[in-house]
Amino acid sequence: MAEEVKLFKTWSTPFGLRVVWALKLKGIQYDAIDEDLSNKSALLLQYNPVYKKVPVLVHNGKPISESLVILEYIDETWKQNPILPQDPLEKARERFWAKFNDEKLLPSIWGVFTKEGKEREEAIADSLENLKFVEEELTGKKFFGGEKIGLADLVFGWLAYLICVFEEVTGLKIIDERFPLLLAWIQEFSELPIIKDNFPPHDKLIIKYQAFYEKYHPAK
Repeated sequence: MAEEVKLFKTWSTPFGLRVVWALKLKGIQYDAIDEDLSNKSALLLQYNPVYKKVPVLVHNGKPISESLVILEYIDETWKQNPILPQDPLEKARERFWAKFNDEKLLPSIWGVFTKEGKEREEAIADSLENLKFVEEELTGKKFFGGEKIGLADLVFGWLAYLICVFEEVTGLKIIDERFPLLLAWIQEFSELPIIKDNFPPHDKLIIKYQAFYEKYHPAK
């Protein structure tokens, strides 16, 4: 019996893209369903009634929600090209940095994008502090997990294609020569075919985030 794998996502969500990358890395065939979050489908609400969000992976009719949970499910279900190491300590480190991205780095940079005045200054300071931690973690490494991409790389992957969009829309430089290891990682990560071939279109991202920016910073 052939496996049925479906992924509910949106065309631009970084949380869905990390799952796309994991499936591609594993060589798993799947059907992608792009949701309109302003008019969520009955299937999405059925499969994720608690959060009502994407991404949702549906494997043989069984739904799995929340991107970090999905990534671990994929790794445990399909053993080829593992994204988590076997060593418990190294596995814990990957999980730690994935959580750090979602709970500290991403919200701080989003704050730079959405806030104004003193609140933006505070968000910039928080972002720079968080980026320094990321920079230090990359010392002596090609990828966060070593010589090949793993869970943390997939989670930090939004930096490789979205940070330039944020910088272009805001006119602020966030990742520069102060973070040489992170810049090198972005280049290395972005050159991998399964990564770059699945980046959302840059021009569409600019339009989307320009509209977001104008919503948060209306003309006075």
